Amino acid sequence: MAKVKVTVDRDQCIGCGVAPTVCPQVFVLGSDNGKNRVVDKFSTNLTESISEGELPEDLYECAAQAASSCPVSAIRVQKL
Repeated sequence: MAKVKVTVDRDQCIGCGVAPTVCPQVFVLGSDNGKNRVVDKFSTNLTESISEGELPEDLYECAAQAASSCPVSAIRVQKL
């Protein structure tokens, strides 16, 4: 089964909450700075500037829809 890599540019993120609304299985607004991040279950790297995670393939469409809904294009989703 393929994996999916998700990257959130937290410097670019405006914390509008669209991604967590569209795909709450993958995204949440962080308690550290109010910016979008990958949920703990899938997180592989989290800093103030970036959040990265690996998802199962069945969450690809959900994450991709959230990425396309982001008003500042701060989310990248790619199949590995």
